[in-house]
Amino acid sequence: MLRTLLLVCAGALALLGARLLFHGQTGGGLSAFGSGVVLLIGTVFERRYRSAAARPGAAWQPTGERFEDPQSGKTVAVLYDPASGARRYIDDPQPPPGAG
Repeated sequence: MLRTLLLVCAGALALLGARLLFHGQTGGGLSAFGSGVVLLIGTVFERRYRSAAARPGAAWQPTGERFEDPQSGKTVAVLYDPASGARRYIDDPQPPPGAG
């Protein structure tokens, strides 16, 4: 829902900027158009959870965190790499805490 709203607003901003550019308002038009396009591209290509198909290597440690991914509806477990500080999300067959 929030992603859709952001896409609509970013598209409207880009269109407003294009219209301003068309009418010779280069300063505001370029700023609005550029901001809208950057928001559109960022939202469309945002990185979601990494693929849960492959388990990370031995350096990855479970954090104990589990939750239901709102997009897929699957339970996801969180792993942490202490060397890099990166987090990974993998499929977990157990339901998250507090799930009925």
